[in-house]
Amino acid sequence: MHFFIIKNLIVAVLMVWSLVWKCYSVWTAVKAGHKKWFVALLLFNTLGILDMIYIFYIAKKKWSEVKATFLRLMSSTK
Repeated sequence: MHFFIIKNLIVAVLMVWSLVWKCYSVWTAVKAGHKKWFVALLLFNTLGILDMIYIFYIAKKKWSEVKATFLRLMSSTK
């Protein structure tokens, strides 16, 4: 019984993790006008790996920018 609870919890955490990175990377690609990256990011689910590659290496965002955006979005939902 514990195995199924732990498994479901892990799946839920991975889904949230992936969704957060997916939303930010797709939003960044749209703002930058990177149509091919937008399509690739929507089609491929890599648990955030491709999304992070795009954000940090292609869009050249710094961790401080990403963190500030996440914090701003989190504070606006309260």
